[in-house]
Amino acid sequence: MPIITDPWFYVVAVPAVLLLGISKSGFGGGFGSMIVPMMALTVTVPQAAAVLMPILLVMDLMGLRVFIKEYNRDLARLLIPAGLWGTLIGWTLFGLMPSSMVAGLVGVFTLAFLAQRLYVERHPEAYRPLKPFWGRILGTMGGVSSFIAHAGSPPLNAYVIPLRLKPREFTATLNIFYVVINLSKWIPYGFLGLIDARNMLTSLVLMPIAPIGIWIGVRVVRRIPERRFYSIVYTGMLLTGIKLVWDALVAL
Repeated sequence: MPIITDPWFYVVAVPAVLLLGISKSGFGGGFGSMIVPMMALTVTVPQAAAVLMPILLVMDLMGLRVFIKEYNRDLARLLIPAGLWGTLIGWTLFGLMPSSMVAGLVGVFTLAFLAQRLYVERHPEAYRPLKPFWGRILGTMGGVSSFIAHAGSPPLNAYVIPLRLKPREFTATLNIFYVVINLSKWIPYGFLGLIDARNMLTSLVLMPIAPIGIWIGVRVVRRIPERRFYSIVYTGMLLTGIKLVWDALVAL
């Protein structure tokens, strides 16, 4: 088959890619991290990650044109090498673990991200700058979670947010990180057999939806009460994370 034809895949993939666009608009607070867990409800985690690769790369390159002059070079030099090590670790995990275990790991990442968000909302004073050593550790974790589920933001945010960068500097630095890390995934994904015609053509079908998500984030979602929006997203993350972890436990 030239593309994925399962209608249930598109039932979850279309909202997932819309959410990715919303998160790229600056409204979603990094909730693009849940797109792979959502899509993993109908396909394997590796296939969901592969389908999203071209979409993420295009969106990151668009952001690169806007922010290339504003990123924090010292921070990028700290995080990017660590993220590349994380890519190698993620590649190893993908090669050694069955898809059910990978799905369970993504579920754990999803629940951990949710716990982090809820904790920070209730204890904002807990976010204090960490030493560079932790930047390397969290950067590596960001590379691992980015490789497995395009979910690098939770560990990265834990290090970068307390630095209190200017908004555009923050966005630019993470954009540079994701461009490099996402480019580094293509060769490993190819060796894993995930860069095939079916996944890439499916990605092309979904790609026009991402800009629509950005438009929603900028023009429409800002009119929705913030608490209501986040409540919906949190609930979705909780249910998705539990489902993936449960399926992994059943498969053991």
